[in-house]
Amino acid sequence: MFPTNFYMYFIIALVPMIVGAAYYHPAVVGKAWMNTNGFTMESMQGGNMAKIMGLAYLLSFIFCFAQTPLVFHQSAVMSLMFPEAMEAGSAVRADMVEFMGKYGDRHMSFSHGALHGFLNSIFLVLPVIGIIANFERRGWKYVLIHFGYWAITLTIVSALICGLMTYAPLT
Repeated sequence: MFPTNFYMYFIIALVPMIVGAAYYHPAVVGKAWMNTNGFTMESMQGGNMAKIMGLAYLLSFIFCFAQTPLVFHQSAVMSLMFPEAMEAGSAVRADMVEFMGKYGDRHMSFSHGALHGFLNSIFLVLPVIGIIANFERRGWKYVLIHFGYWAITLTIVSALICGLMTYAPLT
């Protein structure tokens, strides 16, 4: 099931960048982040900002697109019956149409998405950052700084995906 407003991914993909600009600002946690990594204001100057921001946006888009099946449960139900559910006139499709007619609008809210986004940050992102930090010999301050960013970002992104994306009903 693809959303009928696919263009929303392009807008939602801006969230990680906007949150990052605010979160990593020196007035928030930017100074702590720079100190933890041994950066200075001078060392942060330079670089091809168009390339950095372009790649960040592309990766944010991929990230947002990949969040959909984690917060939109109907896609998981569809995957159980794929490809038969896509065949017009099949019994499986008829069952799927009936099922989605009854239950297809459940769990499509900002709060449901926010909950799953926050849980994903704890159970997916925190272990990944923790493992990387462990092998890089980084401390918990490093882990918590990055986890904070991802907890906020995933909560917002997932809330927007669950609350704003619309899907055409199966017929």
